[in-house]
Amino acid sequence: MVVGAGRAGCSYVRRGGAVVGGRTGPAAGASASGRGLVRRRRRRGVRISVFAVTGLVVAAAGAGWAVYAKLSGNITPDEAAAAELARYEKERPTSLVKDARNILLIGSDSREGDDNARYGRDSGTERSDTTILLHLAAGRDSATAVSLPRDLMVDLPGCRRPDGSRSAPRFAQFNQAFQVGGSACTIRTVEKLTDIRVDHHVVVDFHGFKEMVDAVDGVEVCLREPIDDRAAKLRLPAGRVTLDGEQALGYVRARKSLGDGSDTERMERQQRFLGALVNKVRSNDVLLNPAKLYPVLDAATSSLTTDPDLASLRGLYELVRGLRDIPMEQVQFLTVPRESYAFDANRDQLVEPEAEKLFERLRTDTPVVVAGNVPRGSAPLRPTDSRDGSYGDSHPGPFAQPVVTVSPPPTFRGNTAAEDTCE
Repeated sequence: MVVGAGRAGCSYVRRGGAVVGGRTGPAAGASASGRGLVRRRRRRGVRISVFAVTGLVVAAAGAGWAVYAKLSGNITPDEAAAAELARYEKERPTSLVKDARNILLIGSDSREGDDNARYGRDSGTERSDTTILLHLAAGRDSATAVSLPRDLMVDLPGCRRPDGSRSAPRFAQFNQAFQVGGSACTIRTVEKLTDIRVDHHVVVDFHGFKEMVDAVDGVEVCLREPIDDRAAKLRLPAGRVTLDGEQALGYVRARKSLGDGSDTERMERQQRFLGALVNKVRSNDVLLNPAKLYPVLDAATSSLTTDPDLASLRGLYELVRGLRDIPMEQVQFLTVPRESYAFDANRDQLVEPEAEKLFERLRTDTPVVVAGNVPRGSAPLRPTDSRDGSYGDSHPGPFAQPVVTVSPPPTFRGNTAAEDTCE
């Protein structure tokens, strides 16, 4: 047996090949190659890893909340419209089908702001350049977007003006509703016209539209002939063309220089463009790529003024979460049946009873069928309904059953997001 003193004041006793040490320094087994030190380092490493992961989770959650707060804060809640609509709640239509939703999309032609001023002089007023009533089926298996012509002659209710005064009810162009009383007046006009409850509304201006298109890296359209329009700032070849935000705005707003120059043709062009935009946004390279999705969300939310219920990411998510599963052929676009106004060929009026049949189908959440071969400006195609109870046999027996022919639903002129405009 050997008794001696080790480093750091540690006495030791060597018995054979073993060393028994005193506790005046590091314990036995705590050397650089000892198992105790390894265990402690491992435990310390685990603690550091846990703290690091926790820190990353907290940081990610904080970043996620910051992004959520920023995107939600981008949306402008339309409190004034909500207050005005609440004032007239008793006269508004009621929703007939649970979970079905009707959203009024309003494209404002406001020139307010540096980005919008380039499209004309700011007169202090704005009109609805485009208005679309979007119906989402209760089962979220279809979406139907109905364009309402801005030149449609309608009954405008008395509305609150921006200065607090009130206008008198009158018969005028539809887009004057937005000029007189903003979104609330437009909603009340649509509800009076259609007897459909508008559950939500969204207002987008010129700048917001351009930003959305640029955020998805442009939208592809098919041009049947070249475009050279100085007023719309468009010079494009025929065929498949990807439009950036500025070009897209000119494309959907141009009227006299494209097609037959009618507002009806322009609305159909807008519908085809929206179908292409829906396809682009729903494509995997946008929805599944955070680097591309964030700019889209940022652009979309920055351009929106909505009712308070939609003025947050959660509100928008609750509305659109079921839309991703709607087949493209069930995303439909059409224009309300219309014709030239009897007293002014430059204005429109509804084709009745066809328009009312369309409104009834939307009210009751009944499927709407569209086709591109319905003659423009005509009533929808609808086979004759035979429910006369006539018998199929001229000499019926005592137990003969009446032959009842049930006609297919009416078909309206329109298109779907699945259609390729180049084919």
